[in-house]
Order: sequence, then C-alpha cells, then structure tokens
Amino acid sequence: MKLVRVHANALAYSMTTLGTMMMNTVFNFYYMQLFLKRYKISEAAFHQSQVIFMIWNALNDPLFGYLQDNAKASYCSGRQIAILYGAPFYALAFLLPWFPWKHYREGDWLSGLHLVVSLCAFDGMLTFVQLAQCALFAEISTRHESRLQLIKYNQVASLVGSTSILFCGLISDNMENLPHFQAFSIVIAVLATACLFYTGIYSMSHYELKGSPGETSISESQPELSWASVILLTKQILTQKNFLLFLAMNFFQVFHLTVFSNFMMIFADNLIPKDAFSSSMRSIMYGAGFICPQFLVLISHSWLKKFGYYKVILFSFYVEVAAATVMFVLGQEHYYILAFYLTTNMVVVQASFSLFNLPLADIIDADVLKFKRKSPLSSMVFGTNALFTKPAQSLAPMVIITVLNHFGYEQLNKKSIQIDPRRYSYNE
Repeated sequence: MKLVRVHANALAYSMTTLGTMMMNTVFNFYYMQLFLKRYKISEAAFHQSQVIFMIWNALNDPLFGYLQDNAKASYCSGRQIAILYGAPFYALAFLLPWFPWKHYREGDWLSGLHLVVSLCAFDGMLTFVQLAQCALFAEISTRHESRLQLIKYNQVASLVGSTSILFCGLISDNMENLPHFQAFSIVIAVLATACLFYTGIYSMSHYELKGSPGETSISESQPELSWASVILLTKQILTQKNFLLFLAMNFFQVFHLTVFSNFMMIFADNLIPKDAFSSSMRSIMYGAGFICPQFLVLISHSWLKKFGYYKVILFSFYVEVAAATVMFVLGQEHYYILAFYLTTNMVVVQASFSLFNLPLADIIDADVLKFKRKSPLSSMVFGTNALFTKPAQSLAPMVIITVLNHFGYEQLNKKSIQIDPRRYSYNE
C-alpha cells in the first residue's frame, strides 16, 4: 500500500514537470528567434529588456520563497494550492510573446516593451509554480530511494514534455509558419494547465501524510516571520559551505544551459548551410537536444544508485570539456560533426542540470538538522539559490548577442541572408 502511495505521489508530482516542460522548452527555444528575426528588436532595446528581466528574475525567487514558506494565505503557503492557482496564469504568460501587439517596424520601441512584459510575466509565474514544486520534491519524502523514484518519474515526464519542441518544429516549419506556431502554442497551454491541475489536486507531502486530518498545516502552525527574521534565516542558509560551492557551480551551469537553449537554433541556422540540413532534419536535431537528456538520466538511474549524483555530475563536466576541445580542434567546417556536437552538448548539459534537485534536497535536510528546525525552509533554499544563479539567464543572452553582433550578425540578419560559416573559423 505504501509503495502504491509513493508511486501515486510521484505521478502527481511529475505532472507539473510534464506541463512546465511543454511550455518552458518552447518558450526558451523560440522567443529569442522570434524577437530578433521577426519583431526586429534593436540591440539597445534587447539589452535594456534583459537588464530589467535580470533584476526581476533575481528578486522574485526569494520573494516567492518567503511567501510560500511563511505566508498564511493557502494559495501561497500550500505547495499544491500554489500550483493549482498558478496554472492558468502560467499558461497565459506562456502565450504572451507569440502574438504581436501590432506590426512591428525595425527597432520599434513597443517590441522592447513586449519582450520585457513577456519575460517578466512568464518568469514570475514559472517561479511561483516551480518553487512550490521544488519544495514539494524535498517534502514528499526524506528517503533517498523515494527521491530517486521521483527523479525517475520526473524524467519520464520531462521526456514526454520535451517532445513539444519536435512537434512544434515539424508543424510550424521551425516557426516559419507563425499561424501554425500560434495554434500549437495554444494547444500546449491548455494541456499544460490540465497537468498542473492534476498535481494541485492529487499530490501530498511527507508532512501531510504524517499528520492527522484534524491537524493544521505546517505553515498555519508557524507564526508569520518578519523581514528581519527572513534575513537571519537567509544568512543561516548561506553559512553552509556546500551550499556556497553549489551556488558557484550552478551559476555557470545555468549560463551554459541558457546559451544552448536560447541560441542553439541561431547557431545551427547560421553555421550549418541550408543545403546541408533540411528543415525536417533540423527539427529532429532540435527535438533531440531536449528529448535525449531525459533518456540519458533514465538510463543512468543505476549509476546514480551506485556512484551517487556527485560523481555522475562531475563526469558530465569532463565530457563537456573534452567535446568542446575536440570541436575546437576540428573546426566548424565539418557540418555533421558540428551538428552532432551541438546536439550532444545540449543533451549532456540538460541531463546534468536535471539532477540538481538532489543536492539541493540534501542541503535542505542538512539545514534542518544543523539549525534544528521543526519544518524545512524548502522554498527559501530554492529561492536563495535562484537569487544568485538566475542572473546568468539574462547575462548569457546579453553576452552572446554582443559577440554575434560584433561579427556582423545584426547587419546580416537585417538583410535576411545566411551568415557565411567561414567568417567564424576557429583558425583565423
């Protein structure tokens, strides 16, 4: 009976992953291409939007973390209720960028405002929902085996959800057919909302399973914390050496992941000639970059049990360095090898990043033991982590766009012609 309950909880938990993956992969993969090529946003407006987004992106995580751990309102403090209430707003935020507010001219200021609103709205709702889900991951069970079970269910859900990139590319011809893309995005939003509703209704935490029906929830039994208390708790969280080391590593991993998830399509379109790869082959390549990481994590489940997540993640870093070195030596003239490198690197980075909830959950457990807390500060730990790592999501596009424009990407993009791959020769 207990095994069935754990599996039912794992299924309910993973439904949020299914919904968020369907939306997040499409949003992160296509929004950059949309605003740069279709909406013709200027570089200045793009950088201004990313700076505003960087500030909002860093601040909303600890803010929502504080609200979810300490607020008395059920729609904030209840992990499942937060997911349930946030679902429709999350879906609406996902749809914001795909529908232009008017016909944008080149450098139109309104396209910059559209980007700011789209990024901030989507990230705000993503944070609200995913913080609740991340806290639920740490609170569903304190057993390592159960957490591995959650990871397994989670990766299956991620695998299914990430296919949205493949189907979106095939249906919309990699966003060349915008009406088809818009219709498909609406379908994704509806399906994702239904998935999040399932989690909100059927999932339960370890603390709820321990308590009796007559008991109050954890959040209701605790007094509301002042901001001074929040600062003190944040300082306590930051005293953990393992957490500080994790923050440093996670910042660069988020930067690396953002570069590939936002620019893989731009890199491939401009470094690999159109006649070398057809549109359908490119769609399959892009889809593989998001689908295969889930396969990799699933087949490495036994490695996680045998070696632990630390050694598995460390090995993935060695693979990334080795692959980058080989690609640098070969040069980008080998188009099929370049396509293979872009895809496999995306796979390894995504797969290792999928395991990061495991060390964070252990850090939360260590924090409970160290400070003898009655209940874990799950959302605050995830929020503090995001405070220091989320700026990488804005810094990465700003750095890459600056580098691309330095080599003439903006001028060539205006002319709607393909960049000559030889301009980017490593041997120059």
